[in-house]
Amino acid sequence: MNDTGIRTQRNNFIGQASVAAIAVALLMPAVAHAQTTPTTTAETSSAREEGLIVTGTRIVRDGFQAPTPLTVLSLEDIQNSSPSNNIADFVNQLPALAGSTRPSNSRLNLSSGQAGINALNLRNLGAERTLVLLDGRRSVGSTVTGLVDVNTIPQSLVKSVEVVTGGASSAYGSDAGAGVVNFVLDKRYEGLKFTADNGITGEGDGYNYSFGVAGGLAFAGGRGHILVSAELAHRDGIFSIDRDWNATGFVRIQDPAWTTSSTTPRFLIRRQVGAAHSTPGGLVTGSAGGVANRLRGLYFGNGGAINQYQYGSLTFPSPTGAAPPTLTQGGDWQVNDSGRRIGLDPEDDRHGVFGRLSYDVADGVTLFAEAAYNRQSIFFNAGPNLSTGINLTATGCGTAATAAAAPLTCNAFLYNTLGPAQLAGITTVTVATTAVDLPPRVADNRREVQRYAIGGEGDFTLFGKRAAWNVYGQYGRADLREQLRNIMNNPRIANATAAAFAPAGNAGGYAAGSIQCLINVDPNPANNDPACVPLNRLGIGVVNPAVAGYVLGDPYRDEVVAQYNAAANLSFTPFATWAGDVSIAVGAEYREERIRGFVPQEFQPIATIDANGRPGTTNVWSVGNFLPTNGRYNVKEAYLETVVPLGFGLEFNGAVRATDYSTAGYVTTWKVGGTWQPIDDIRLRVTRSRDIRAPNLNDLFQGGSANSDSIRNPIFTANGANGPATYAYSGFVTGNPNLRPERANSWNAGVVLSPRFLPGFNLSVDYFRIELDQAISTFSAQTIADLCFLQNQQGFCDAITTDAVRSTPGQPYLLIRSQPFNAASQLVRGVDIDGSYRIPLNQIFGAAEGSFTLRGIASRYIDNLFDSGVPGTVVLNSVGVNGGQGSTPTWLFRASASYDTPGFSITAVGRGVSSGKYVANGIECSTACPANDPNFFTYDVNRVSGLFYADLNLSKTITVNRTEAQLFLNITNLFDREPLLLPETGLAANSTYSDLLGRAFRVGVRVQLR
Repeated sequence: MNDTGIRTQRNNFIGQASVAAIAVALLMPAVAHAQTTPTTTAETSSAREEGLIVTGTRIVRDGFQAPTPLTVLSLEDIQNSSPSNNIADFVNQLPALAGSTRPSNSRLNLSSGQAGINALNLRNLGAERTLVLLDGRRSVGSTVTGLVDVNTIPQSLVKSVEVVTGGASSAYGSDAGAGVVNFVLDKRYEGLKFTADNGITGEGDGYNYSFGVAGGLAFAGGRGHILVSAELAHRDGIFSIDRDWNATGFVRIQDPAWTTSSTTPRFLIRRQVGAAHSTPGGLVTGSAGGVANRLRGLYFGNGGAINQYQYGSLTFPSPTGAAPPTLTQGGDWQVNDSGRRIGLDPEDDRHGVFGRLSYDVADGVTLFAEAAYNRQSIFFNAGPNLSTGINLTATGCGTAATAAAAPLTCNAFLYNTLGPAQLAGITTVTVATTAVDLPPRVADNRREVQRYAIGGEGDFTLFGKRAAWNVYGQYGRADLREQLRNIMNNPRIANATAAAFAPAGNAGGYAAGSIQCLINVDPNPANNDPACVPLNRLGIGVVNPAVAGYVLGDPYRDEVVAQYNAAANLSFTPFATWAGDVSIAVGAEYREERIRGFVPQEFQPIATIDANGRPGTTNVWSVGNFLPTNGRYNVKEAYLETVVPLGFGLEFNGAVRATDYSTAGYVTTWKVGGTWQPIDDIRLRVTRSRDIRAPNLNDLFQGGSANSDSIRNPIFTANGANGPATYAYSGFVTGNPNLRPERANSWNAGVVLSPRFLPGFNLSVDYFRIELDQAISTFSAQTIADLCFLQNQQGFCDAITTDAVRSTPGQPYLLIRSQPFNAASQLVRGVDIDGSYRIPLNQIFGAAEGSFTLRGIASRYIDNLFDSGVPGTVVLNSVGVNGGQGSTPTWLFRASASYDTPGFSITAVGRGVSSGKYVANGIECSTACPANDPNFFTYDVNRVSGLFYADLNLSKTITVNRTEAQLFLNITNLFDREPLLLPETGLAANSTYSDLLGRAFRVGVRVQLR
């Protein structure tokens, strides 16, 4: 880390040279002279061919096709179309996955430990409602919320990914309310293969590389098999945002002339709007004494140079009002740097190893053991140490002719910078700064995830038919270090900011007239701190470098999440009817989840009781303020599933699971469904299921974590009578041990068309409806404030207190407490469309080699209605809203066209989302706007664009000395399309659905040895 607190980005010359070299090698005509052989690809076998377990059911039966919609991504799909060296980026392109947690949108999750993870989210119902499996088995979570990080999957051995877009709790238990994503490994692989790639963005940053090796070997005449893989990947961080699209000032600003009786829009969408609440070297936002706020607008540059901030013609709140401005259009709108001095992409290092040993000890009996270890480190610039409401005392400054004459009530840095003339009659100066002289905040997280399994599997004859069984025990452990760096210590920052001239003869022996911390030169010896270093908040390049060691710290929390899992499963065919074999699967499972946490006392918040006897906290740190989480629960489960052919092309599938949680009690889940294939060309399917999500370790036992941000004051008025326009706050969330499992009632109905008159064509259309009841939900800070200030709901008002340490006159700093409850409900409806057409070219051009494939996948969302359960709140539909991670575009789509020959392939991909609203509760109008409604706000423009990205993938297979190699080139965002822009300060883009980095190149080689 350098003196700015951010690692210097490495010189990319070598990386760029290697990119260019491989690209040239890939595209050179000379390659054509090499001997070519057919590309070896792993085709995903269907259940019809191999009698495999299909994700979404436990039945093993030849010819069975699940009634629940299933999307299979083959190894060929992954290799030809993956936009990066992380398989999660490819899976997340599926339209059914909406709102997933990715490094791009989790980068500022400073206090939750989720920064940098890849967690999948089906239907935008929340990642905690999508069950991620590895070969049909659970994996330990990589966060306290139980989210499985896809980074822990051994990517070198993945042969397919199966996505079930429907409830599957009766088959797999809790967390499958939205569906299941199963990563299937090639457990019988034999040979040795290597993969290496590197890439860079079109801007010359974001350099990345990865290496992978996998090997499989059969021994003892084929009865034994050993499988190993190792991977490492690195990605340079992008620690500032210098993209042009983030520098246009595209921001929502409130009309300062708007009142509750106005008929014009409250919010205006404009360009060249910037934050006006702070500057890099400090901005005077208010002053007391004499004419109120007469110093407002002074800001400080290099060496403390005084400048006058030029507020634009459109500024909110008005510069002459009681509350300080937060936004301005024109003028000095670009002075604030908080949207530039923040990271765009984290630095990411991943390492993983995997091993599997299996042996056929007898006919139909195979024993196996698996072990996996993964380590990841994430390093990210989380932005400047923004401070607002800094009160500098100025009493006596204006009458002190010299520094020696200044009283202790006169801030020494304020006196030296502004001088006594400007401070005449002033008692207090309020300043806000992005603190360019201090290093930025950093997330520096570490995760180590281990998984070990032993078990057996096989088959035997039962009732004259083949029966399949498996039994296993598994242990998983995640060691998590949630580390923050360069975080402000609130008491120390206050001590260092209160600076005074040391009086002659002071008890500490400081030189008379030298600038010292007030606590060390005031008459009270009890508050002395010899380590205190005075902090100058007025200027750039004015801070003593030693001050960072005093006012900043590195809070952290250590947690160990453990999972113990044992299961036994049996699938058999007890009898047959006239219509065919009846199949049954039964099984039982035991699982225990544990968490053990540790936080040093110095990094924990201080518990307090206010004057009304309400519990509260005093946060020692600006963010972090961790508390340890400790707890455990266990669950016992048993299930039964059956498939019954009914004749005439009809087949029934039903399942039931009994589950007993040590914390949440007993619950039953079930599924009924069926398929009907009247002719070979058409298959109809329908399912109805009851699914659950049980409260996870974090829901139940969270000791408490705090996040810091700001909220809008819903009752703000221009005269400041109801407080400031925004409140800074710290949110404090604790667990609730009384939570019950949430329920999901799901419907899926669809049709699959495979017309015989058009060989190679397949089309499926499926309607889905998922209704959550008693959903586990935590209220946002803004919601709590709205329900208190607008509806006077006392329970929510009781959750809001003030932090005396960080509150200033006219600018309270809020503490907002919350915990999860079974109060919410949610309804999600939509339609999935999946079509493909594959045709061998020799059917068109005679002796032509290869084939041409078209595939399109789209999801059309109809409803995503979330009801918090609080009386009086308005339920909004987030479908058609593109304003954030929790929103759901109306259409999400992905289409590809591929040309494949034995030695060459080219794949073009188009993907994106439809345009939509900025916010769900926005009413667009220009005149005659409706009367003020606290639940709906008026906008002059409430529309944001959609997205269309194009990707290009090329690969060439060559054989040299009997070694097969495939060179590949991937260009993501081929036309360098900008992100989906949002009218916001900071990062002005939707980070969930956008490519933030712009055009990116990746080249590499895959080598296959047999």
